[in-house]
Amino acid sequence: MLIKLSDRITRVTNGRIALVCLLLFLAFTMIVLPAQSAKARLYGGSAGSPDTTFFYTAGDLYKTAEAYGQAGRSEYIRARFTFDLIWPLVYLAFLTTAISWLYHQLDLDGELWKRVNLVPIFGVLFDYLENISTSIVMARFPSPTPLLAYLAPIFTFVKWIFMGCSLLLLMYGSIRVMWKLLKAK
Repeated sequence: MLIKLSDRITRVTNGRIALVCLLLFLAFTMIVLPAQSAKARLYGGSAGSPDTTFFYTAGDLYKTAEAYGQAGRSEYIRARFTFDLIWPLVYLAFLTTAISWLYHQLDLDGELWKRVNLVPIFGVLFDYLENISTSIVMARFPSPTPLLAYLAPIFTFVKWIFMGCSLLLLMYGSIRVMWKLLKAK
């Protein structure tokens, strides 16, 4: 199933589609993200947000929930099920199409290189797991939700690992394509 998905993404991706996804990503990061960050600062104050942290504990998550207060927790949950449903799809579209297009240009040997466009998908999967688990912890606070409170930091950590790998793959592919173009001249 994943191999078929990877092949399909590569098949439908061309330079125009990758460019449109890049422009959507840039528009989102310049227009929507700053507004969302400002809202998060209002309800989160100095407590920050678990999903922007590389590592935190279940105890840190409970401290954040307490610092947010009832209104802040409600706003956090609302943001996870509005903004944070769309944002992962935007960066997924950008990363998968960009990586697919770049690595197709390189025509590298090996099955692994043909499947690197799947890495961002796993990042998004863990992003959604993080959002669901932190939202449930926030919604149930002050009642403890031990399993999800302990899983949320793991989901966040794994999300960032996949996102970091996606960005490294994007940079590596970009450098290799630029090098290939320079060598051709």
